[in-house]
Amino acid sequence: VVKFSPSGQVLLRLVKPGVAGRSAGLLNEPCDVITASNGNIFVADGHSGQNRDSASINTGRIVKFDRHGNFLMEWGEIGEDRGQFRTPHALAMDSKGRLFVADRGNNRIQIFDQDGNYLDSYFQFGRVSGLFITRDDMLYAIDSESNPERQPDWSTGIRIGSVSADKVTAFIPPHVTDQPHGTAGEGVAVDVDGNVYSAEGPISRETAEGGLTKFLR
Repeated sequence: VVKFSPSGQVLLRLVKPGVAGRSAGLLNEPCDVITASNGNIFVADGHSGQNRDSASINTGRIVKFDRHGNFLMEWGEIGEDRGQFRTPHALAMDSKGRLFVADRGNNRIQIFDQDGNYLDSYFQFGRVSGLFITRDDMLYAIDSESNPERQPDWSTGIRIGSVSADKVTAFIPPHVTDQPHGTAGEGVAVDVDGNVYSAEGPISRETAEGGLTKFLR
């Protein structure tokens, strides 16, 4: 994980680059990073833990550092129970400072306080790859992986709801493609006007081209 200034100058590096591991001084395929209002840094570590035959070096955890990059704590391991993860793929915080984790491999969102205490789980937002929470605490979760073979009742797309409940109140469907489940991206963001942006991977087998899609409010 690398911190940059607005002009691209490297300001901070977390842990030892190029060396994967599970110790306090290492990361293994981190997926996302977010900072709290006090500058503490949270890293979702463990794209490697998505496979069921995960090796001993693979991880499924949240790692917390202070604003200077000093290790503070970690929680989680590969698994399906509360506080365990299979690919913690995205992070977001609501206005109360609660940490939302897209536990993609377990088809859920887990919610924690900033000390790693488990608070709740949401199951109605699909197989989530990306998260975004607006200033008025609306939750946007993009599902890029659900398909009829694995999840027959789910579709890819962007699910929208309040952070206060496990309830979807709006849905942006995926692009229609040659795949039966369509294509949605792995990143989502919302601007101050309420417009939604989806960062998409390949949308066609023929072109293998991705892009950024904007949905008007």
